[in-house]
Amino acid sequence: MLQPPSQSVLAVPAEYSPAEREILLQLAHRAIDARLHRHPLELTPSSPHLTEPRGAFTTLHLRGELRGCIGYVLPVATLYKTIAQTAAAAAFEDPRFEPVTAAEASELKIEISVMSPLFDVTPDRVEVGKHGLLISFENRRGLLLPQVPIEHGWDGETFLNETCRKACLPLDAWRLGARIEAFTAEVFGE
Repeated sequence: MLQPPSQSVLAVPAEYSPAEREILLQLAHRAIDARLHRHPLELTPSSPHLTEPRGAFTTLHLRGELRGCIGYVLPVATLYKTIAQTAAAAAFEDPRFEPVTAAEASELKIEISVMSPLFDVTPDRVEVGKHGLLISFENRRGLLLPQVPIEHGWDGETFLNETCRKACLPLDAWRLGARIEAFTAEVFGE
């Protein structure tokens, strides 16, 4: 049976200290500013923990509305570099939005989702509020972060369907042989 939605994202044990979280949030703002004003960005982290390769997403909000979200499913770079790259990409390369303007940049609120490694999961083991999903079939894939079904009040089946929709697959592809992978995420923001 699919797990019912919870009221909030289930707590994942914190891997990053409050100080490291603040460093990453400030890095995201600096990366957007550097790209906006075309100046170099120093990418030497102050914590060795931030040099570990991790997948992560950076989500931007402007006045309570989504303004961009870009990330890497797999750990392609250190977490520090990943946050700098995904923050700038969310601000200027998300195809759903026009690039962020200088006036908007100062108002952006940032949310970071640091991903665990992916693992295969069966539909009955998907936990709404704990798991993010990656559904793949042939050359298409869709990903939704753990907080998305909570924000929309979805149950487990709707979460699976909507992840298929994100992949431009039939909504029931998860029943018809699509690969379902899950992950957890440490989510923090402003």
